[in-house]
Amino acid sequence: MAGYDYDLFVIGAGSGGVRASRIAASHGARVGICEDDLVGGTCVIRGCVPKKLLVYGSHVSEDVEDAAAWGWTIPEPSFAWATLRDNVQKEVMRLNGIYKTLLKNANVDLVIGRGRLMDAHTISVGERVVTTDKILLAPGARPWRPSIPGAELAIVSDDAFHLPELPKRIVIVGGGYIAVEFAGIFNGLGSEVSVVLRRDRVLRGFEEECRDHVQAGMTTKGVRFRTDTELAAIERDGAGLVAITTTGERIATDVVMYGTGRIPNVAGLGLEKAGVLLDKAGAVTVDEWSRTTAGTIYAVGDVTNRMNLTPVAIMEGHCFADTVFGGKPRKPDHRDVPSAVFSQPQMATVGVTEAEARRIFPKVDIYAATFRPMKYTLSGRDQKTFMKLVVDAASDRVVGAHMVGDDAAELIQGIGIAVKAGATKAMFDATVGIHPTAGEEFVTMRTKRPDPAPAAKAAE
Repeated sequence: MAGYDYDLFVIGAGSGGVRASRIAASHGARVGICEDDLVGGTCVIRGCVPKKLLVYGSHVSEDVEDAAAWGWTIPEPSFAWATLRDNVQKEVMRLNGIYKTLLKNANVDLVIGRGRLMDAHTISVGERVVTTDKILLAPGARPWRPSIPGAELAIVSDDAFHLPELPKRIVIVGGGYIAVEFAGIFNGLGSEVSVVLRRDRVLRGFEEECRDHVQAGMTTKGVRFRTDTELAAIERDGAGLVAITTTGERIATDVVMYGTGRIPNVAGLGLEKAGVLLDKAGAVTVDEWSRTTAGTIYAVGDVTNRMNLTPVAIMEGHCFADTVFGGKPRKPDHRDVPSAVFSQPQMATVGVTEAEARRIFPKVDIYAATFRPMKYTLSGRDQKTFMKLVVDAASDRVVGAHMVGDDAAELIQGIGIAVKAGATKAMFDATVGIHPTAGEEFVTMRTKRPDPAPAAKAAE
């Protein structure tokens, strides 16, 4: 609007904020965006991109071990953490530059500093005050830190990318994807890894059998799990640390890392001044159009805690811009969103789990397969691939697909299209597989598992 400096001002230049600002500008809006860190957000700067680069680096040790089975003689290898760390950061800085260029080319003004709401149309960024017709909150999330004695001695996932040296021993707290992925990374790079989690298994909320396969695979690779416990305290012990669990165990280590998730980054945003309410989890409350309780203010991405995935934040930001500035109203669709955990072994999923399906549908058919990938038949590596299809028996529609094993994310991305399109099991069966591949298993599984209902009834 003419009376304001901008038609839209975005707080947070992560994936969702950048996409929303660029699309809004393409619709003719005058757009500004602020950021108090590098441009690109959690995923690009301190999340999925640098983390997956570390995953790639950590896989090399196994490839070298397996090389002899393929006829290769490789001298004793050595690893330089500083080289990998610095090369990853160079890539992060390159991407930061690309994001800045994208904003510039879209005629979006970038203001460096953390934005703070003064009211529903006014934002302060450092010494500057801007006015705007609409505001989009996209500040993302930040690592959760505990309040136990010695918590200040621990690092969080953000810090792991900048360690001065590779720890010989590391204790990782948590059972979610952040903890699991970093456990695989440090284990692959040669660290002695212990994972402390308060439940019996990792990756709560994912398909139960996938959880089992991931944890078993990590255990085989040498990761040690302390389950059903938490850290009670962290103490210094000379040049190292001691992590003390609630069961009384004392674990000597060089580094303690909390990978217990991230929380909405709302501190200091001045939300109360603009009438923006939070939910019980501390996330910004939004409706199906990403509108907050303040009519002119919207929010997307991890700060809303709907589905904390980068592509989802991008979708939400794009939908917001099209709806508010493009005259093309559309809501973000959070159904059947594929996701992956870059654990070792890797896991990926789309649709509902078996447990969820049994709550939704009267009858469910389950197809599953476990096998050793061809890649490991010569080397003898003890690593299995697991695949599972969940089918609504009444419609024959595949409502869930899950995988643990090499390239799970790449395969499930394609399967995700079929699930989103409503493909039936008959369509999977009619698809000719590519042989020899792991992926062909998804279209050759023919034997249904016995329905557990009769067995459960007989046991009553």
